Parts: sequence; structure tokens; C-alpha cells
Amino acid sequence: MEIKVIIGDITSIEADAIVVNLFEGVERPGGATGAVDKALDGAITKLIAQGEIKGKLSEISVIHSLGKLPARIVAVAGLGKQSDFTVDRIRSIVAEFCRSLRKLNCRQIATIVHGGGVGGIEPEIASQAITEGSLLGLYRFRKHITKEPENQDIEKLLIVERDAAKLPSLEQGYKKGKIIAEATNLARDLINEPANYMTPDDMAKSAQELAKTYGLDLTILDRGEMEKEGMGALLGVAQGSQKPPKFIILSYRGDTTSSKTLGFVGKSITFDSGGLDIKSSEAMAEMKGDMSGGAAVMAALSAIAQLKPKINVTAIVAATENLPGGNALKPGDVLTAINGKTIEVVNTDAEGRLTLADALGYAVKQGLSPLVDVATLTGACHIALGDICSGIFGNSQELVDKVIKAGDEAGEQLWQMPMYEEYKEQNKSEVADIKNSGGRWGGAITAAQFLAEFVDDTPWAHIDIAGTARSEKERGYSVKGATGVSVRTLVNFALASVK
Repeated sequence: MEIKVIIGDITSIEADAIVVNLFEGVERPGGATGAVDKALDGAITKLIAQGEIKGKLSEISVIHSLGKLPARIVAVAGLGKQSDFTVDRIRSIVAEFCRSLRKLNCRQIATIVHGGGVGGIEPEIASQAITEGSLLGLYRFRKHITKEPENQDIEKLLIVERDAAKLPSLEQGYKKGKIIAEATNLARDLINEPANYMTPDDMAKSAQELAKTYGLDLTILDRGEMEKEGMGALLGVAQGSQKPPKFIILSYRGDTTSSKTLGFVGKSITFDSGGLDIKSSEAMAEMKGDMSGGAAVMAALSAIAQLKPKINVTAIVAATENLPGGNALKPGDVLTAINGKTIEVVNTDAEGRLTLADALGYAVKQGLSPLVDVATLTGACHIALGDICSGIFGNSQELVDKVIKAGDEAGEQLWQMPMYEEYKEQNKSEVADIKNSGGRWGGAITAAQFLAEFVDDTPWAHIDIAGTARSEKERGYSVKGATGVSVRTLVNFALASVK
């Protein structure tokens, strides 16, 4: 979809639909909504009086202009209560009205700058939110569907502003929003692919495409090189699959005067059967998304490379399948990780933390700091927090606070979970240094404590996206399927880390 910022009067725009807005409780609209109401001979005011338009959050009311305006449809988007209005609500509202208008076969729509008036949002931020909401909300994955969709895609969105002085800010916001939203949709594409189309080799090829397109540095280690590095935990998981693992190192160099490099690490199990501790068949098909963390860190690098902040960032992706082949890892096996620690495997379905152990250990050896890992790690986190927010853990409160703030700005909520020393007891092994599962109770926390064994003193934050990586329904700018969660948080965090 093409998005363009223009200077003009919304009442004179030729489009299939124009979009104005209304806060809940307003009885007589003003501003652009008032101007449209006047052109419609007070139709909006009459519908408010009749209770058909209430301005409730994400309420989309459609009025046919019947030739009174150049646009054939007027959509009035409810903003909810003004006291509760936020930037993230702009994203959600825009996504909702874009999907509603797509169902009405609108190919070109024009919208005012929601939040730019009495909403009190800065023009650049509002424009970015409108852009993100439209691109994220209209996303759909149809690569393997041969039948044409019932409703064609919206081809053009015009962001209309009367004040020419605001044009530079609006354009800057649109450009940033487009880059970040498209990166999120890239992650969604990777995650939504069936596992036979997104193997470890396919992830490596995707990284090669990103490196070529955006001028990123790329190194891919094969099995032999992983063995030389001592990545016994990762290779233990990989040994049950006929598909060779790939260790992907994707780097952006924005500050050649500094050797300091921020590290992103993403869990990348391209299909997780559970191994010999096999999962139940229910929902196993969704385990193609167990590489959501890897997709997120790769996609974040693509956005950072386009935004060009003066910072160095490296993404690490240890990609493998977890399958119950004849050579598969067995319960009771002992593995040696990259930092020399031995791990008793008490559950082959607790495999993600094994691959992350070597990925985090490698990041530490390379001097990456601080580290942020993203992983669909535990069902326990999904149970604890549902699908509304991700869990965050870490060994540095300062770092955790910064990541939470970056998530808040993105509308990706994070809830900090405890990391008390007492939880480490559950991970103790009688035959090795540590075991890969601390049992059922506090499972998200003991998994995080396991990862902490491989970061030494490096400032580190762990984001568990097990509950948020996938959505079962449309909700605001999340659509059914992969959400691409954490891409925008990571980008915001990287931008905020520039000194």
C-alpha cells in the first residue's frame, strides 16, 4: 500500500472513503469532523443525537455521502474517552477503520491526523502511529492461497493535513513508521511460513537477503564450525533432525569509531515437535512459530539499518529443528555448552533454552553488551500473563527498565518477573552442573535462571513471548497469526541507546 502525506482539506479529497473522528461524549463535532458534518447537512450531529454514533473506542460508523462530498463514504472513527487517549490507540483505531473500509471495497482512503488536534499528540508521532496502524492492521499472509481474496487490498492511504508547516514532521513520522511496520510484517511473514518453507537453511537465506539489501555484515556457521566453538547444547538439539542447523550472525555497524556493540539474540526452533518428549498433536502445527524470536531480531536489524542510528548492533540466531529422529537427544543425556558448563537434559521439550545457552554464550565471547534475548520460551509465561503482555527478566534493573520503556512506546507491553536466587535450586542437577528444566512450578522464572548461567556479568534482559507471538483473532493492529512482537520494542531500544 502506498502512503502519502498531503496538504489539503479533507472535505475536498477525491477518494473512496475519508476518515474523521470523534471522542466519546462529544455531542457537536468540531474541526475536520465538524467541516465534514456541515458538508453532510449535519448528518453526523443527527446520528450522535440518535445514539448511533457514540465515539466509543474503535467504533467505526459509515455514512454514504450521496454526492455531497467527492468521497463516496465517510467513516467516523471512535477515539474513546479523551482522558484515556494514547498513541497506541491511534495505531489500533487506524487498523480497525482500514480493515472496515477494505471490506467495503475501498481502494483509496484519506484520513485526517488522528490525535493531532485536541488529542495533543505531536504531528510526527501521530503520523508514525497512523502509518504503523494501517500497515500492521491490513497485513495478511496469503502466499500459499491460490484463490483471490474476497476484498482487494487498499492501494493508497492519504494522510491529510491543513497546516503546511506540519508537513516535514508528518513526512518524517510516516517514513519512520513505514520502516518499522514493514520490518514487523517481515517478521510475521517468516513466522507464518509453514515449517517446510522455513527450515534453518531458509532462515539463513533470509538473512543473506537482508544483508544484501541493507548492507549488513553476515556470518553463518555450519555444524563443523559450531563444533569447533564448543556449541554442544545447540548441536544436541539439532542431532534429531536431518536438516543441518545454522548459526546466523547479522550485524549493523553504525558507529565505526566504537567497538561497543549491542546484542540481540533470538530463539529459532524452526519446528518444535518436543523431541522424544513429544508434544501432543493438539496445536503442534503452531510450533512452526517457535522461531519467532529469531525472526524478530533479524527483522529489527533490517529496520535499524534503514534508520541508520549511530550505534552497532548484532543479531544472533541459532536455527534448528527439534525432532524425534533416530539420533535424537534422549532424556538423561548430558551436554556441554559453549562456556564449558554441563547440562543434564531432563526434558527434550525444554530445547529452546539449550540453543539460547550457546547463542548467549557466543554473544558474551564476542563482547556484545548489553544483551537482549527474545524467545517463545515457556508455556508457563503464557499461563501467567496470557496473550496481552510478554514477560521480561534480567540481571540489570537499569536495562530492564529501558526495554520496558521501549516496549511501552511501541505498544508492546512487558511485565517484569522476579529473579530471586532461591529459584536456582530447582535447576540443580545431581549428574551435571545444571539441568534444563526446573519443573512445573515457576517454570518461566527457572527457565530465565537457566539462561542467566550463560551471560556471566553482561547486562542482560530476557523477553518471553510465548503468549504474545501469536494472536488467535484480530485485535487492533494485531491480526490472526504471527504478531511480530518485539520487533518494534527492539528498534525503539536501539534508537534510545544512541549516545
